[in-house]
Amino acid sequence: MGRIVTTVDVENTAGLRFSKKLDALVDTGASLLTLPSAWKEQFGAFEAEEVIELQTATEESIQGTVCGPARITVEGFRPVHNEVLFIDMEPEDGKYEPLLGYIALEQCGAAVDRIGEGLVPVRFLDAKGVRHGHRPARDIAERAR
Repeated sequence: MGRIVTTVDVENTAGLRFSKKLDALVDTGASLLTLPSAWKEQFGAFEAEEVIELQTATEESIQGTVCGPARITVEGFRPVHNEVLFIDMEPEDGKYEPLLGYIALEQCGAAVDRIGEGLVPVRFLDAKGVRHGHRPARDIAERAR
């Protein structure tokens, strides 16, 4: 499979509402939209920030900062609100490579087209746990009896 890169607009929804348009590598092995720590100050102060422990693909433990809320717009798909992860990255040939993880992809209704090597719209978002006309909490309580 080839590399899938897409344009993403990221906006800090707190304060001055700074936004940045960038190209991100689609990485379904990553959970969050992941940006270089070097860009964090450009976004200003987020409403919430938390340092977390992460494990890389090489099973190395690193720290990152989860910030949010942020408005994330993958080109061609509906905007979503979620968190952004900032980690230390080494630029390659002077450029950083942000990663677009599976959570934002699922939220905005995008799926990976491995043959066409791009993103395609998902016809329906997943709601299999919900039965039309029923309240899930009540159904679970009734089944537990």
